[in-house]
Amino acid sequence: MNRAVKILLAGVCINLCMGVLYAWSVLSKALVSEWGWSNASASMPYTVGIVTFAAAVLCSGVLQDRMGPRKMVILGTTLVGLGMIASSFVANPVGLVLTFGVLVGTGIGFAYACLSPSAMKWFHPSKKGLVNGLIAGGFGMAPLYLAPTTSALIGTVGISSAFLYLGIGVLLVAVPLSFTIVNPPAGYTPAQPRGLKDAGNGGTAAADFNWRQMLKTRQFYYLWVMFAFASSAGLMLIGNITTIASVQGGIANAAYLVSILALFNTCGRVLMGMLSDKIGRIQTLLLVFVLQGVNMMIFPMLSTDMGFIFGAMLAGIGYGALLSVFPSITADYYGLKNYGSNFGVLYSAWGVSGFIGPVVAAVVVDATGSFAIAYTVSAVMLGIAGVLALFTKPVTELPEEQQAPLVAA
Repeated sequence: MNRAVKILLAGVCINLCMGVLYAWSVLSKALVSEWGWSNASASMPYTVGIVTFAAAVLCSGVLQDRMGPRKMVILGTTLVGLGMIASSFVANPVGLVLTFGVLVGTGIGFAYACLSPSAMKWFHPSKKGLVNGLIAGGFGMAPLYLAPTTSALIGTVGISSAFLYLGIGVLLVAVPLSFTIVNPPAGYTPAQPRGLKDAGNGGTAAADFNWRQMLKTRQFYYLWVMFAFASSAGLMLIGNITTIASVQGGIANAAYLVSILALFNTCGRVLMGMLSDKIGRIQTLLLVFVLQGVNMMIFPMLSTDMGFIFGAMLAGIGYGALLSVFPSITADYYGLKNYGSNFGVLYSAWGVSGFIGPVVAAVVVDATGSFAIAYTVSAVMLGIAGVLALFTKPVTELPEEQQAPLVAA
């Protein structure tokens, strides 16, 4: 096994631990049913975690471009483990906002931001979609084992001890793997695959933009809005799927839906990442926006186990695709040299979506007893994202007035 594959596998395994964020739906339901919290209070640590995660991705992206990924991944995985352990000692919304929302969210962002950039540099540019899909797939796959494990822990030892055991697991598994994450040596050139065909993705960017130069392109703002609007729909369902099943279908124990979401979330990341390598990033995004929009229109009609399973499948595929295609398109348009900071800036859209999706949904269901308005808002935003995708073209060159700063970047 060559070093590139080893680093890719280590990144996938680390993200399997960092994906503890997506087990929150099980934890949230327990906080409401066992500790008597409101839906809004139970969603707040998750929401703060998303926002902190996005902010940490930006910070980590800038730092890793300067000092390499290893130190940031070690710090991130350590914070996640300690944050989960600290969460076991609190039993109020403010406490969990600080321990889970801030500490765990920051740690996830520090680690997550460094895995794809490092792995992509070890592989040929034509494999960006596949590499990003696999790395992101580890994150999305985590609830497959975390949801039933967390549910079993809550039922056996309670909510607080569940946090404790999950934190210990992160420290034992993710931290040692973090020491393997490094960039390739200077002068390293990955081999070009035989029979390579251009899918119109841009391949290698026209220039290596820094984040200030990126902000001067209109494509960045199109991508930012598309990312924020589309991911909000997925996050709304991921953070509330068990509550939705309870409210709409009277299903008391729907933890299995979290696992189904995770499975198809992972499939969406890997398969849609590979598809974007073949047919192009924008074409793949258009397909995803249509898929998500249709799902939002049918979700209000779901009330049975099979209906929710089908809805969770579509939601997982559509949301998962975003986490492999948007990183790839960032590298396509703006280059790999400053990718960490560039994608960190774009990833702020995902942080904002943490308010748009989960918070709106929680407030709506507390006020009306239904998620209907949240579905409608999500469908409209997906329509806007689709229109913006039609106007998004590759960045073909660095504007002349911006070329001088690039040399010093």
